Amino acid sequence: MSRQWLGAGVVGAAVVMAMAATPEAGQQARGATAARAATAKPYVPPRTPWGDPDIQGGWTNVSENGIPMEKPGNLGEKQLEEIEDAELADLIRERNERAAANAAGIGGRETGAGPTHWYEHYNAKNSRAWMVSDPPDGRIPPLTAAAQARTAGRGRGAGGGGGGEGGRADSWLDRSLYDRCITRGFPGSMTPAIYGNAYDITQAPGVVAIRYEMIHETRIIPLDDSPRPNARPHMGVARGRWDGDTLVVESTNFRAPFRNGSPNLRLVERFKPVAKDKIEWSLTVIDPETWTKPWTYGMQLTQDPEQQLFEYACHEGNYAMRNILSAARAEEAAAGKK
Repeated sequence: MSRQWLGAGVVGAAVVMAMAATPEAGQQARGATAARAATAKPYVPPRTPWGDPDIQGGWTNVSENGIPMEKPGNLGEKQLEEIEDAELADLIRERNERAAANAAGIGGRETGAGPTHWYEHYNAKNSRAWMVSDPPDGRIPPLTAAAQARTAGRGRGAGGGGGGEGGRADSWLDRSLYDRCITRGFPGSMTPAIYGNAYDITQAPGVVAIRYEMIHETRIIPLDDSPRPNARPHMGVARGRWDGDTLVVESTNFRAPFRNGSPNLRLVERFKPVAKDKIEWSLTVIDPETWTKPWTYGMQLTQDPEQQLFEYACHEGNYAMRNILSAARAEEAAAGKK
């Protein structure tokens, strides 16, 4: 070991020991870190030839896989910004161990989605302890009484995941749009999964296009306040604008609203570039007919040349759909013989 590294190690150990010895010292050190972060020069993204912030290129959320939407119950009253680096590192290690165990079938758990070399989500780095940042308690607000009545007994056949009502498989129409290789909807196609986590952002004057690897969909986002058509596509109808260096996108008119929301659901995204290879993405969910108040969650998008956008080609050999239906028929036949 060189003297330089030896000296650095001794100094680092002394700092750690001092912080451990007195909680006040630890708090002061964290305060100093926060102060430095607050005074650090903010990242300024490059500009396109027509002057907009340039966020073009390939992005991925693969390192955010495994982050729970809501705050885990074992984290007490802590808020998102109060989770320290060491605590987050422990949470990430536990999540990755669970992911590996699931893939290996340990404890009877299986992914059921093909060979392990398909998966992109191992050893995810994770930028946070959970996704919901508002309300501060990290929990999705309660449903309104009207929403509870509206969603009672409703299946998920029109949504992004799972099966139809009661898990039925009388027909392909009973299965989810995801099972049928149609869509994961929005923000489903934005959500981390075991594969298909890449995006491509392309900009032109007055418009942004986001192409998703998952189900291979594209959102066209005009940067204006033009009237929205009456159409209700699965990905909604989007309009965008720049707020400084942040792209703000408001989407409405969803055919199958997020989390069984109402037809008046409104989703507001923010794409904030925070480094050359990092975008802080957040989504605010606004639907007074469904939740008692708006709520926001977020994650980090990263540029990674190894996470290229590939063709999804879900319909080519969709054996899952055929097998789901044939297995249901086999179960019915077996039951009829008893």
